[in-house]
Amino acid sequence: MLLLIVGLVVFLGVHSVSIVAPAWRDAQVARRGEGAWKGLYSVLSLVGFVLLVVGYGQARLDPVVLYVPPVALRHLALLLMLPVFVLLLAAYLPGRLQAAARHPMLAATKLWATAHLLANGTLADVLLFGAFLAWAVADRISLKRRVARPVPGAPRRPVNDAVALVGGLLLYGLFVAWGHRWLIGVALV
Repeated sequence: MLLLIVGLVVFLGVHSVSIVAPAWRDAQVARRGEGAWKGLYSVLSLVGFVLLVVGYGQARLDPVVLYVPPVALRHLALLLMLPVFVLLLAAYLPGRLQAAARHPMLAATKLWATAHLLANGTLADVLLFGAFLAWAVADRISLKRRVARPVPGAPRRPVNDAVALVGGLLLYGLFVAWGHRWLIGVALV
């Protein structure tokens, strides 16, 4: 469990710099250069991600059950996950979907975390998905007080919405049918 917690602190901590210290972040970029900052950010993010994945995997071996969700919530979780991949793609494909969601990556993260909190009830689940949900909510609130940094992505084109919608639904289908079992070890169907 300790690795999971350390991984969450490192990963979400790095991703929270713009939330809690945007001026410090800008000063670091000015001092070190954009490339060096992105390199450091990426390395720390990767270290945090690996720690949280390994920690979560270890915690699943000896789970502490906090609640047992009814089967209906697992179905609701599958429904909540439906727009997640569409929103993830829309974050990088400027169009009407991106504009409507305003911050599609954060919306996807909130839906993903909420769906998984509904479907899973161990301590590790609550820590992992609860932390991501809290972070996404905090980041969204902070964006009301700060200017969002542009997300690199494809050029704005009319076809972007169709690509995000069709591609996202295709990814969702693949993930439900095969990807979740392959990547996470838990079959959804």
